[in-house]
Amino acid sequence: MKLLRLVAVLAVLCVIAAGGLLAWGWLAPTGPEPEPPFAGLPADMPAGMSRGEYLAKAADCVACHTAKGGEPYAGGLPFHLPFGTIYATNLTPDDETGIGALSADDFVRAVREGVGSQGHLYPAMPYTSYAKLSRDDVLVIRDFLMTLTPVHAVTPKSDLDFPFDQRWGMAFWNAAFFREERFRPDPGASQQVNRGEYLATALGHCGECHTPRNIGFAMQSRDYLAGTEVEGWKAYNTTSDTTYGVGGWTDAQLKGYLWRGHAPGRSSAAGPMAEVVEYSLQNLSESDIDALVAYMRKVEPATGEDNVAVNIDPAAVAASTPLRSGGDNPAYLRGERLFQGDCAGCHQYNGVGRQTDFAALSGSRAVNDPSGTALVQVLLNGTEITVQGRHQFMPGFARSYSNADVAAVANYVLSHFGDTEGKVDAGQVETARSGQAALR
Repeated sequence: MKLLRLVAVLAVLCVIAAGGLLAWGWLAPTGPEPEPPFAGLPADMPAGMSRGEYLAKAADCVACHTAKGGEPYAGGLPFHLPFGTIYATNLTPDDETGIGALSADDFVRAVREGVGSQGHLYPAMPYTSYAKLSRDDVLVIRDFLMTLTPVHAVTPKSDLDFPFDQRWGMAFWNAAFFREERFRPDPGASQQVNRGEYLATALGHCGECHTPRNIGFAMQSRDYLAGTEVEGWKAYNTTSDTTYGVGGWTDAQLKGYLWRGHAPGRSSAAGPMAEVVEYSLQNLSESDIDALVAYMRKVEPATGEDNVAVNIDPAAVAASTPLRSGGDNPAYLRGERLFQGDCAGCHQYNGVGRQTDFAALSGSRAVNDPSGTALVQVLLNGTEITVQGRHQFMPGFARSYSNADVAAVANYVLSHFGDTEGKVDAGQVETARSGQAALR
C-alpha cells in the first residue's frame, strides 16, 4: 500500500508540476509588495513585550522549534510524515547551527518562499501560509530571534524515503501547489475581519492543521478549515458550519476557547491545540482574539470528511447526577467500571466536571466523535495546559490500562456523554500507543 501510494503521488506530481512550471510566470508575485495597513501590533499590546516577540508568538514559532526537554527555539523537534521524519531547525542566533549567519534577505526567503541555506524546505515549515506575511513583519520577528541567547544545537538529519529525500524535488511541488502571494485585505470586509484573516491565514497558519490534504499533501482549498487528522489527533472543523464547525458556538465560547483553551458547554483544548493556546493564542491581545472570532464567522461553511455532530444534551447525561450515572448500559459495563474508579471523581457523570472547567465533558467534540481518535490519545497520554499561570493537568493511563481497557472506557464515554456508538477497538489503541497514528 505504501509503494502504491508513493507511485500515485509521483505520477500526479509529474503531471501537475508540468502545468505548474508553464504557469509559473502567472503564479509568481509581480509588482510592489502590498503592505497590510493593519499588519504589526494591536493597540492593546501586552505590556513588556516587543513587537517582534508578539508576532513570533502569534506565529507560534516556539511550539515547532523546541524539542521536548530542549532549549526554546533551538530546534530538534521531530515531525513524523507518511514518508519519513524531518526535524525543526535551530532559530537561535548561533552562527554555525542557527540563523546567526543568515542575512535579512535570506531569512525572509526561507520564511516566505521555503528556500533555506541547504535548499528547499519541506512544507512542514508552513511557508505556504507565511508567504502572506508582510516583509516588515518577518523582519521584526527576525530582530526578536536575534536577541535570544545563541544555542549551539545541530539539527538532526532528516530520515526520508526516496525520492522525498531529494530537496530539489520540492521545486516541482512548489510549482504544482504553492503560490507565493502576499495577503491582500478584502475591501468589502471590516478592518477587524481583515485583521483576523491576516492573523489566522498568515501568522497563525490555522489551515495547515485544520485543512484536509490532497494526494500531493497540499491543502485542499475547497475544504479550507473543514477538519482533518494530524499525527493521531483530530484537528476539528473550524468553519462557520453550524452542525460540524463552530457556527453554533457563541462568540463568548469561541473567544474563550481561543484565548483560554476552554469553551463553556463546548470543548477544552487538548494535545496539539492545547500547545497552540499555551504558546501562542493566550499571549495575543483581546482585540486580536476578537478579530479572529470575527474572521471565523466569515469562513465559508464546509463539511469535509469524517466530521462530528455534537449532541449537547445526551439522554444519559441529562438523567445523571454528578456522582451517579443515569444511563447504565450493560454493553459498556467494563468501561463504566473503569470510568467510575478512575475518571468520575473529576469529570462526574453529569458532564459538568469539578475542580476545573477543563474537566467538563458535555458538548466536547472528542466525546461525540465515533472514531474516538482524540479520546484515545487523551486516555493514553493525558493532556496539560498552562493558561494565565494556572496549570491544568490530566494524567494518561498508557501504563495502567491495556489496549482493551482504553477501548472500553472510550466507548463508554462516547455512549454516555455523546449518545453515540463508539468504534474504538484494541487494534486502534495499539496503533495510537505505538505512535504510528495511522500515518504509514
